[in-house]
Amino acid sequence: MDAQGIVHNVCGMYCDNREDREDLFQEILINLWKSYPSFRGDSKFSTWMYRVSLNVAMQRLRKTDKQKEDATLPANFEEIAHPQKETLPEKELQLMHAAINRLSDVEKAIVMLYLEEKSNEEIAGIMGISQNYVRVKMTRIREKLKKMVEA
Repeated sequence: MDAQGIVHNVCGMYCDNREDREDLFQEILINLWKSYPSFRGDSKFSTWMYRVSLNVAMQRLRKTDKQKEDATLPANFEEIAHPQKETLPEKELQLMHAAINRLSDVEKAIVMLYLEEKSNEEIAGIMGISQNYVRVKMTRIREKLKKMVEA
């Protein structure tokens, strides 16, 4: 994925409307520019970009403290992870995105990276957590979403 695609994906995951996505996009670019001198090359450039982008998005969310939308979820979370296999109907896809928006900032970031088919190792590097914690969090996220579906 290219650099602009990374930032667009983060903006799409954390913002509901176009204006907010554009504002967040600009905020992320400014932060990437400011923090570029601190990039040491210890990780892949894309990993560093994800980390900066997610941190900016999460900080912005904490500042705005928006209400999250309630929604009914499709029964199978795994289907949106691999859209090439079987695409969910548009309504179910929208409901799933609404549900993901109800997750915590960290959970939302992990789901976004998972949906982009990042490995546990890559997710761990981006998020600054262990691979084992990524696996544990994904299990808990799946259970949380399943409970939302059943409710």
